[in-house]
Amino acid sequence: MPQVVDAPQFPAEHHWPVVLRHGDLVLTPFRVKDMNEVARLRTLNMAWLSPWEATSPDPRVEVVTLSQRARYVVAQARKGVTLPWMVRVDGLHSAIVGQCTLANIVLGSARTASLGYWIDQKYAGRSITPMAVALVTDYTMASMGLHRIEICIRPENTASLRVVEKLGFRYEGHRPRYIHIAGAWRDHEIFVLTAEEVGEGLLPRLASQG
Repeated sequence: MPQVVDAPQFPAEHHWPVVLRHGDLVLTPFRVKDMNEVARLRTLNMAWLSPWEATSPDPRVEVVTLSQRARYVVAQARKGVTLPWMVRVDGLHSAIVGQCTLANIVLGSARTASLGYWIDQKYAGRSITPMAVALVTDYTMASMGLHRIEICIRPENTASLRVVEKLGFRYEGHRPRYIHIAGAWRDHEIFVLTAEEVGEGLLPRLASQG
């Protein structure tokens, strides 16, 4: 059974799988059986999400099944290199409305990771994504000892840019032709926070904005 953590009472050590809760917002660890619901939701949001979706630059890459993709994600989580959470807004057993994933996790002397997210268009603009990003950031810095979290955003993605602006992520620079998205190599803007910049946490920072 996953450990359940109620923010801001973060444990001293990280153990996966873990459920993160803050008020009505619940982040549950991805499970293989979630894949069909995720696929259905992403299909419904295809027009909303496809401009920001990573694609393969190699046309020879074989198409994987949903079950293969799900098993791969779970395996990566067990290795500790990716932590995929499903976003729910009405309790532990409510429907999935999005995803918040910490990837490219490097411990040792770097203690860094990349953070990505998406949300059902029906729930956009309700501060759910900033809250989820804040919850993951606060937990992983407090319980995993991460020092640096990076978010990469296409310059055209105004909705995602509002998320980092609201949370106070620092602009670090421009990476031309950084990730293959929607069929071409796309420029990205890089936003970063370190533990020193987070201070007492992003959740209190959000709360102070009313």
